[in-house]
Amino acid sequence: MPLPILLIFVALIGVGGYGLYRKFAGALIGTGDQPRSLAILPFRNLKQDAASDFLGFSLADAVITKLGYVSALTVRPSSAVEKYRNQVIDIPKVGNDLNVDTLLTGNFIREGDDLRITSQLIDVKKQALLWKGSFDLKYEKLLSVQDNVAQQIVKELALSLSPLEAERLQANRASDPIAYEYYLHGVDLYSRNDFPTAIKMLEKSAELDPNHALTWAHLGKAYQASASFQFGGGEQYRKAEAAYAKALALHPQQIESHIFMANLFTDTGRVEQSVPLLREAFAANPNHPELHWELGYAYRFGGMLEQSVSECERARQLDPGVKLNSSAPNGYIYLGRYDKFLNGLPNTNDVAFVSFYRGFGEYYKKNWDAARQHFDRAFELDPSLLQAQVGKALSHGIAGEQTQGLAILRETERKVDTRGVLEAEAIYKMAQAYAVLGDKPSALRMLRRSVDNGFFPYPYLVQDPLLESVRAEPDYQTSVELARTRHDAFKKKFF
Repeated sequence: MPLPILLIFVALIGVGGYGLYRKFAGALIGTGDQPRSLAILPFRNLKQDAASDFLGFSLADAVITKLGYVSALTVRPSSAVEKYRNQVIDIPKVGNDLNVDTLLTGNFIREGDDLRITSQLIDVKKQALLWKGSFDLKYEKLLSVQDNVAQQIVKELALSLSPLEAERLQANRASDPIAYEYYLHGVDLYSRNDFPTAIKMLEKSAELDPNHALTWAHLGKAYQASASFQFGGGEQYRKAEAAYAKALALHPQQIESHIFMANLFTDTGRVEQSVPLLREAFAANPNHPELHWELGYAYRFGGMLEQSVSECERARQLDPGVKLNSSAPNGYIYLGRYDKFLNGLPNTNDVAFVSFYRGFGEYYKKNWDAARQHFDRAFELDPSLLQAQVGKALSHGIAGEQTQGLAILRETERKVDTRGVLEAEAIYKMAQAYAVLGDKPSALRMLRRSVDNGFFPYPYLVQDPLLESVRAEPDYQTSVELARTRHDAFKKKFF
């Protein structure tokens, strides 16, 4: 984005808020100009040395993060390229799969303290090599890799950076090589869903280099994942928030910290704090897909369902693979557009979260056999996942095994209570499962907890078919009225 336009954009954010941003950005989008799309694949380890394998993914992630401030690029997130670890790459196929104009591929080999990295930048559509280079460095100079590769990409793609973008590319670099190695290990372990070990590595990194904002951001993300997906509970949420606050204090413009903190606010009942944080971050990059996605997530909690799916679609327009294995645009389910929801899920049978949601969509369509198959698959893949436990309970219900299903839900609720799990949308799923399995008191209890914890999509709650069995209950009416009041206030404040 040229400097005069960027300055106008920043001014609009400051004086007119997000509404003016949307109007202005819409005019820009309407020109038909789309940012160039780029995927940075994990570097391939030529030596096949297991001790060094973490470098392949984590170094690619470091470059991806650094280029997140360049509004002329949409860079595919690390989650989209993770599956290409240590693979021989078929350029046309991978480019088509990731739907990108440009690919960066590379390899590395480590011999003791010596590291050689070779990379190439390829125009996928033209099948043209834009740049190829290699550099040798001592392992202790690992810190310089992300800067060298990012600078080369900017140069070879002839990207014009505003002064603000150039400044942000250089902001808050890591300074301690040992701490940086721990950081890279932590990023790699997080991507493998090994949250406890990732936390240990990132804590060591933060101890050695307490001024590196990205370490604190990723440490917070690992704490939050442990809290949300593995019943880590209230203590982990508090640690996550403290880590994000530290990251933002060190680097107030850091996009990742804005996204992560906003997600925490939404998940812990403070979606009204999430929305301003996300809207503020658009000043750093209005074309950041995860910002649009996270804003859609927040709108969903507040019950602005059409706006939610609009933001999610904008995110997918910028990056078709953004948050591919996350909760998808649940707004479509809440609007009753079940086929649209199912068609937006990735075509995989190996991710528990996705299998649960595929089963959930089929459940709403009353395709019982398909729903049960997907629920069972989710539980097989990850029986510790809260959503997978809810799905398994619903699977028992489909089979007429209400007693077994309720036993699973009660054990899940016990863990939620003991560990202080706050994620309101997941708790709402428990209310739905209790309702269809015939335990009205438990359904009403979890519904109220969900609303109290910040999940208040009133237009959905009043017509959700899974809550039909409790709709006439006074406690249902009380919870729905609380949701309506907060939804109306949310709508008035932000729209």
